[in-house]
Amino acid sequence: MKTEKEKMLAGELYFAGDKELTNERLLARELLKNYNNCPEDQPENLKSVLKKLIPEGGKGLFIQPPFYCDYGYNIKTGKGVYFNFNCVILDGMEVKIGSRSMFGPNVQIYTASHPLNAKERASMLEFSKAIEIGDDVWVGGNVTICPGVKIGSRAVIGAGSVVTKNIPENVFAAGNPCKVIKNIEQ
Repeated sequence: MKTEKEKMLAGELYFAGDKELTNERLLARELLKNYNNCPEDQPENLKSVLKKLIPEGGKGLFIQPPFYCDYGYNIKTGKGVYFNFNCVILDGMEVKIGSRSMFGPNVQIYTASHPLNAKERASMLEFSKAIEIGDDVWVGGNVTICPGVKIGSRAVIGAGSVVTKNIPENVFAAGNPCKVIKNIEQ
């Protein structure tokens, strides 16, 4: 029989209130509190806490506090990834981010979702879908990236967009829902 964590990582319905998952989120909250309250003139402390929170963060990962996530260990980044102020990653499933990708303020990345059926939703079970963001992607401020989305390398997502479907590489896309506006020459 699978644990709730194993179900979560497999994309199956799981109970987020499970003791193991709750304890892991509490550990992440403690690290986030330390990170978000660390003075900016202590960059080595910021790096140290961030490495504990996101062990698979690439070299040069920088996240401007405040930042929030569920677990941290499901976030995997390439080199030189940058997040501006007040970003949130609900990482019940893997969030893979390519090198040199940049995120404006208030970006929200959600792997978590809930059943559409009200009776299922009332069971307090949820599920997650992985998100993948390529290399050299620029995500504007106040963008929401929904569960299961893939954004291709070198894409630009316009501010305020809600990304509900995959976005190919080398395009500018924007809107709610986010749609390709034009190709970008490289």
